Amino acid sequence: MNTRTRILTGTALAVALGAGTFGAVSASAAQAETAPAAASAKKDGGADEKNFTTTTHLTVDAATRAAQAALDAAQKENQKVTVAVVDRNGNTIVTLRGDGAGPQSYESAQRKAFTAVSWNAPTSVLAGRLAQTPNLKDIPGTLFLGGGTPVQAKGAPVAGIGVAGAPSGDLDEKFAKAGVDALDK
Repeated sequence: MNTRTRILTGTALAVALGAGTFGAVSASAAQAETAPAAASAKKDGGADEKNFTTTTHLTVDAATRAAQAALDAAQKENQKVTVAVVDRNGNTIVTLRGDGAGPQSYESAQRKAFTAVSWNAPTSVLAGRLAQTPNLKDIPGTLFLGGGTPVQAKGAPVAGIGVAGAPSGDLDEKFAKAGVDALDK
């Protein structure tokens, strides 16, 4: 190695070590600054309550009861459907696929449920809004066809029920509403 290469290598090594030491010292200082705050928060029982919210969720039992009621309503009319119940965030709680329901109905039911809870409105109402705002259909995970209805608690959406597979969105939505009605019993 020539002298110039050794000097450059030594300088690079010194910079790297210095940066590492500075980072470690900075991290230790940051931890020391936050430690008293963390300790005081623990003394009085935790963080300030205004930093948290309380939300309402359907239980798995309630979601299953609603899905079964929707499926039963469809079966009474000889319709082969899939029913999906999603939580406020669009995560699936339960999906029931009725005997003979088409393969497309599984995803369609989930997307209708997600759409209904996202906008806190039945998907048949939302489908009408496509005339004014056709780009709504481009939002990932949504489906603007009748058959989805929100589940509300104190006027706020807490879940969505989607039904797919009947020959019309009106029927799908009728069955989804039967699921919502089952939660009131």
